[in-house]
Amino acid sequence: MDPEALTRLLRPDGWAMLSAMPPYEEKLAMAMSQRLRAEGVDPGLVAAILTQSRLRTKARDKFGEFADGMLFTPDGLEQATRLPVAARHAQRFVAAGITKVADLTCGIGADAMAFAGVGLKVLATDIDEATAAIATVNLRFFPESEVRLGDGLATDLAAEGVEGVWADPARRKGGARIFDPRAYEPPLDAVWALRSQVPAMGIKVGPGIPHAGLPEDAETQWVSLDGHVLEATLWFGPVAPSGPGRSVLVLTSLPDGGLASRELAPVASDDDVEVGALGAYLFEPDGAVIRAGRVATAARELGGRLVDATIAYVTTDALPAGWSTPLPRGEAALATGYRVLDVMPFHLKKLRTYLRERGVGRLTIKKRGTAVVPEQLRKQLDLRGPSEGHVVLTRIAGAQHVIVVEPLPRPRSEV
Repeated sequence: MDPEALTRLLRPDGWAMLSAMPPYEEKLAMAMSQRLRAEGVDPGLVAAILTQSRLRTKARDKFGEFADGMLFTPDGLEQATRLPVAARHAQRFVAAGITKVADLTCGIGADAMAFAGVGLKVLATDIDEATAAIATVNLRFFPESEVRLGDGLATDLAAEGVEGVWADPARRKGGARIFDPRAYEPPLDAVWALRSQVPAMGIKVGPGIPHAGLPEDAETQWVSLDGHVLEATLWFGPVAPSGPGRSVLVLTSLPDGGLASRELAPVASDDDVEVGALGAYLFEPDGAVIRAGRVATAARELGGRLVDATIAYVTTDALPAGWSTPLPRGEAALATGYRVLDVMPFHLKKLRTYLRERGVGRLTIKKRGTAVVPEQLRKQLDLRGPSEGHVVLTRIAGAQHVIVVEPLPRPRSEV
């Protein structure tokens, strides 16, 4: 954001206009802009107000009602940690007995807000002037937090009394994702080198980070929320109490607004798992489980086997615990389940005939280990019936197959 536009936005009249804005609607934005300009509002301020209104509306998915009192940048919002996950980050530092955390790349301040919200003292830094100003606004209700403009890596951590370090290096530039950790800003190597000064350290990275090259002394945890893989995080020292390895945190939203969760403790490597025939049920492990390379763990817990040695689908002959009986209270499932109705080698004409005979018009297509493009397949099938169907396209024992399935209800937690 332009610093001058931000300054105008933070003046009493600008802030009042932003606070009075209704929920953003793209179709009404032009008319709103014209009305504000006709009332004599500076065009730069109008643009800033509408941009923030749009970003606040988008941010409610991550921050809920807190978004209505926050400011954002587009890249900052895209990279910002969702509040439920940021709260988990904060809990690690609290559990380790940390009292002051330095957020060295604070961005808009999402994690810093979570740290301050659990009573931690926070020193937050960012090298971008406008971003640091926005973080200051977002942390305004936390007197034990301080935001500074500058290079966090140059901070004298010992002199500041910092006991824990958090960093979320920039992985976006102009809206585009950056996948190479060496191209992060700052580079990942430069950040984790600071653990020699402050052993208690967490670093948020992209979930696609390759396993090769991860530091041997880190717990790398992949995190998902409601089936969406959000991040991987490197934890060092006291904030990695279970030791190094690859771990998983699965979070699932509950109807009452709470969260169910399931963690897999870190391991250096996962054991092999049996590969066998397709059974009565098929399970797709959560994306965080797959990214962490913990499919074998999920297969063992489900009491199942893989349908193919190279594919992350687990099959069982009977319903596992959690689908046949409730999960322990507050526990999330590690996979999505399906009942197998039929299976056949992949053949377009035979599949079209099969689905049309059953009146299928709406088809959900899951795929793994196949080059078939679902959108193209739907056009080729040209289905028009009244029923709904679900198919899984994958390899079984190395050959392409279609598995016809019906989704199982999500496992319930004990009440």
